[in-house]
Amino acid sequence: MFLLGFILGLAVGLGFWLWQKVQLNSYLRRVLPPLNSHSDQIGLPLLSRFRQEMSMVKQQQQDLQMSLQTYKELLDSAPLGYLQVDEENQLLWCNQQAREILHLQRWQPGQVRLLLELVRSYELDQLIEQTRDWQKPQVREWIFHPSRENAKAMLELKPLALEANSVPLPAGQVGVFLENRQQLLDMNQQRDRSFSDLAHELRTPLTSIRLVAETLQTRLDPPLDRWVKRLMQEVDRLINLVQSWLELTQMETNSTMQLHLEAVEVRSLIVSVWETLEPLAQYQNLQISYAGPESISIEGDKSQMYQVFLNLLDNCIKYSLPDTSIHVEVNVISANQFTISDCQSQLLEINIIDSGTGFADTDLPHVFERFYRGDKARHHESRSEGSETMAITGSGLGLAIVRQIIIAHGGVIKAMNHPETGGAWIQIHLPEVIANPLSEDYS
Repeated sequence: MFLLGFILGLAVGLGFWLWQKVQLNSYLRRVLPPLNSHSDQIGLPLLSRFRQEMSMVKQQQQDLQMSLQTYKELLDSAPLGYLQVDEENQLLWCNQQAREILHLQRWQPGQVRLLLELVRSYELDQLIEQTRDWQKPQVREWIFHPSRENAKAMLELKPLALEANSVPLPAGQVGVFLENRQQLLDMNQQRDRSFSDLAHELRTPLTSIRLVAETLQTRLDPPLDRWVKRLMQEVDRLINLVQSWLELTQMETNSTMQLHLEAVEVRSLIVSVWETLEPLAQYQNLQISYAGPESISIEGDKSQMYQVFLNLLDNCIKYSLPDTSIHVEVNVISANQFTISDCQSQLLEINIIDSGTGFADTDLPHVFERFYRGDKARHHESRSEGSETMAITGSGLGLAIVRQIIIAHGGVIKAMNHPETGGAWIQIHLPEVIANPLSEDYS
């Protein structure tokens, strides 16, 4: 009986083992074809093929790990900061540069913590949320104030000017590249201070040179006096350049420009400026046309706004073709279309359009930068004095000064080329529209 039971148990065990092997082979036939399209051509046993596929997957995993480690090392040594957060704004990883920029001493590699616990920056948090919501790369600049638990250490930390470029990633993650622009700003400020000091020093000798030239002019007879006249013109140009530089530097360094606000009637201000420039316009037979309300005012500094229109209309005269017109169009529009801080429900739109050659496409993004002279196509010879022809040139500071004055008034300015005339088109939007109570209601 014992022998019979042993044989019966052995038979059952062998049958169960054979059944399991058949099931395993059936399972492997279903699994292996998707892993390898050439599995039918391999004559290896199914278990050997399975081990081979597993070895290949393991090798691929190792390769991916090596690639990931390489990318991390590259990012860690990059000159830009980089950080990555998950869908819940938990910091997954950041490189060494980001840790230095954001002062992330409390974070260690491998930790997963909320970014807001480590970096108290509303601007960075908002940038990440917008990138995730809109699923588009975003760019933002702001002044970052580092925080420390030690109050004394916080006083030693200086604010940083940062620029962040964010990109949306799969599974709700967001990557952010950080650039510390503080050093560049410090260099620009140091440069501006140096140029301002130089400009202050130049004013006295330039004034002395002009006095000497005036004395010489009274003692020389034609045709020798024309050389002194040319000398005085160049000295005046240098004096104007120095004065413009000082004004622009003062505007940029003093964010709260002192404005003597009053009601400024736009049309009469433009007419007054044109009367000053009309002798220059007559050389090329240029006319001015005005379209807009006869009586509309803004709250602004009259002398500063006079300088704005003086610079803009002078540029129009310089670069307009002979026997053409300069168009000034004024409109009252809704402020809802624009993002101008502290503006009322209405804006004043001023368009100044000439009939010259316009701006080159490469110049348009830079026309309001200091000392940017633009394309040589806009430098031509047009004004005549006697038998001489003078080349039109500028200091490259006029439009930069105009922009600073408009910003100080809470407005915006942009440069374009007009589609009809092909000439330069300067558009200004100013808040604080004051309509004349006797004129038409533009609301």
